[in-house]
Amino acid sequence: MRGEDPVEDITGILSAWGKGDPGAANRLFPLIYEELRSLARRRAGRGRGETLSTTALVHEAYLRMVDRSRATFESRAHFFAVAAKVMRRLVIDHARSAGARKRGGDAVRVTLDDDALADRGAPVDLLALDRALERLEGFEPRLGRLVELRYFAGLTLEETAEALAVSAATVKRDWFKARAFLLQEMAGGAPP
Repeated sequence: MRGEDPVEDITGILSAWGKGDPGAANRLFPLIYEELRSLARRRAGRGRGETLSTTALVHEAYLRMVDRSRATFESRAHFFAVAAKVMRRLVIDHARSAGARKRGGDAVRVTLDDDALADRGAPVDLLALDRALERLEGFEPRLGRLVELRYFAGLTLEETAEALAVSAATVKRDWFKARAFLLQEMAGGAPP
């Protein structure tokens, strides 16, 4: 494996996985583990309230993805897009569960380390973000998917463009629109 492009290697293993290679998932995990941990660290939850362990989030997301029968991933970007969707659901489910246990107590909050949706360091209510994202997906599915790819999967503009099959310029324009919409929704409908 030495000397190979890690992205090409991941794509090759994903292709083998899609073709039913029983050992592909085991070969893939060490290659993507640190990237999934980095992604999970940003999304697991920090600050007040109960948090979801980074390790638990990575392992649960990976297990759910491996459980899919004959999973087919077109590329590294597609794999991480699916991982983002799975992690989003796990984090939101955990936030809902924690909120239910507290009988209406503080929602699980995280700090956005990417100034994509809020000022650096400003806490964001995950449940409010999820509700706003669901509204966005309702009338602009591509914008919702873009937020999922950029925020939950941490993909670059170029990787997001590849995953959505659009240009990087389109991703930039759509990212601006999506952020503005989410900020407005999360502020209770007031202009951002």
